[in-house]
Amino acid sequence: MARPRQALLTRQRIVDAAAELVDEEGLEALSVRRLATELGVQGPSLYNHFATKADIVDAVADSVIEQVDVSAFGAFPWPEALRRWALSYHAVLVAHPNVVPVLAQGPGRRPFALAMADTVYGALIDAGFSPARATHIGALMRYLVTGSALGSFALGFHIDPSLYERYPHLHRAHRLAAHHVAVDEGAFALGLDLLINGLEVGTHR
Repeated sequence: MARPRQALLTRQRIVDAAAELVDEEGLEALSVRRLATELGVQGPSLYNHFATKADIVDAVADSVIEQVDVSAFGAFPWPEALRRWALSYHAVLVAHPNVVPVLAQGPGRRPFALAMADTVYGALIDAGFSPARATHIGALMRYLVTGSALGSFALGFHIDPSLYERYPHLHRAHRLAAHHVAVDEGAFALGLDLLINGLEVGTHR
């Protein structure tokens, strides 16, 4: 029997193609028609695997969360585990910035996102935090990580030095864009340090 001329259409092929499209062109570029064209199939065939475009977007978002390393929980004391998880979470989101607006809305019904939330929450409970405080910490970590990945603080400043002549404390702001990686990563590292150090102090009161 002759082999099929193209690989069989699977959920994973669809998710991989959709993720590549979103990474390269943004969420607005993703449509069932465009995705079908990229895969070399007819649009309706995608509905054999996903009921709606929103389901495809959810699957792409969850494939990003799947890349976050949660293995530190249970292997290290909670402050170090929280730090390692946050750094991995941040790195993954920075690598896939176009998906961040979806992830910022919360886990929804996405299996890997829910599993990550369950792991983090469970580790915080095991560390002795109350359910309410563990919830607050989980929310705070998500605000820090997703907020830092939503956009660059440094790139928000224009490179024209004349723009800041009226603002005596911003006379070097035009240089921020050229150093945006160092500025943005430094800000995230500072925020993470302050957050975890503050939580450690709070647990000893």
